[in-house]
Amino acid sequence: MIKKILNTQQVPFRINLSLLILRLTVAILMIPHGYNKMAHFAEKQEKFMSFMGLSGEISLAMVIGAELFCSILLALGLLTRLTLIPLIITMIVAVFVSHKGEIFGDGQEAFLYMITYIVLMIAGPGKMSIDSLLFIQNKNLYK
Repeated sequence: MIKKILNTQQVPFRINLSLLILRLTVAILMIPHGYNKMAHFAEKQEKFMSFMGLSGEISLAMVIGAELFCSILLALGLLTRLTLIPLIITMIVAVFVSHKGEIFGDGQEAFLYMITYIVLMIAGPGKMSIDSLLFIQNKNLYK
């Protein structure tokens, strides 16, 4: 039993399952953030931060696009790496602009999302994704 726990062998099925769990978890946790912003768009647009010369309304629409729609695509594993780009940018702005780099304070949640998105960008969606079904020739989860 202890040998199984301490085993460092990388089994492709476990890696793919781990990537699926990570993708689903982070996407499902982010979707309500985007949905809440969309549902309360009118009241949030006036208070939302304008960024790089964009109005608060445009910035809010872009954040909704990332947090809601890109998170849905991330959960599906569809166009994963492309989908992660707006999510990473959104979290970089949240951490370093909105929360002034306070990764041990108010910016901690956004920082954790950002790091998770970067890890997924590096690792890819795994074989348990629509990307794998569409773009990968060898669909065997164990290879």
